[in-house]
Parts: sequence; structure tokens; C-alpha cells
Amino acid sequence: MNFRSKIIHWDALPAWRSQLRQAGRQLVVTNGCFDILHLGHVTYLESARNQGDALLVGINSDASVQELKGPNRPVNSEGDRAGVLAALASIDGVCVFSEKRAAKFLAHAQPDIYVKGGDYTLETLDQEERRIVEQAGGRIVLIPFVPGKSTTGLIDKISKL
Repeated sequence: MNFRSKIIHWDALPAWRSQLRQAGRQLVVTNGCFDILHLGHVTYLESARNQGDALLVGINSDASVQELKGPNRPVNSEGDRAGVLAALASIDGVCVFSEKRAAKFLAHAQPDIYVKGGDYTLETLDQEERRIVEQAGGRIVLIPFVPGKSTTGLIDKISKL
């Protein structure tokens, strides 16, 4: 399989999702910036994938990463970030979304299971995202982060070299 075929255009996402549903496969969805891939990311993504039959990763567009992280981010373009993620065996699909928050993406993807990192609780999770997932019959799973592994920490370390 060509990893590029796992990058799903926004307009193609409903049909891709429909095929999974018709096959009876349970879709796990997560999202984030995934700017500089590190062990914390791949451990988290593997754990997310193990929650169901297929894993879709939504990644923030370059513009939305700048809104979230500041003008010096992302380090890697959305196309590069999507390609690196799509090359991972644990990931079945990658889709870029343009909003700062994932609510519209989640409504489009219709996950059976929505996975977020352990820095969230059900109370601190964006409540619109929570409502969209739960009203569609999905559930939310929180997975702990790998301690000491973050893109921001990695960038700080590199900047001190």
C-alpha cells in the first residue's frame, strides 16, 4: 500500500467513513497538530488504534496550528505531517481540517470512539466536541501521555543546542 493513499481529502471523508461502517468496522478518531513526530506520539497513536478496528487522525491545518501554538509553528507543513502520519502502520487514514477546534471534523468523521490525551478530562475536553461524539452514540477514551515527551519540549531542547 502507498502511504499517500491513506491521506483522505475532506470531501472524500464521508464516503471513506461509510465504507468502514458497511464493513462493520469500529472507527477510532483522534486529532492534533503532530508537528514533530516523537515516541510520545507513536505510543499514543498505537494505544488509540488498539481501541477499535481503524484509526483516523485529524490534523490541524498550518493556519490553525499557528492559532494554537504561535507564529513559529508548525515546523512541518500540513502535507508533510499528514504524510509522516499516514506512513505509520497503526493509522488507517489522515485528514487535514482547517478549524482550530475539532468539532466540525468530528461531526464529519462520526467516530465510534474519540480518543484524547491524558492532559484532558471529560470536564476539560471541548464540550462541543464531547456533545457531537456522545450525541452520535460514540464514546470518549482518554489515554495517558508518555511522560517527558512533547513537541514543545523537543523544540526547547533543540533551541538550546
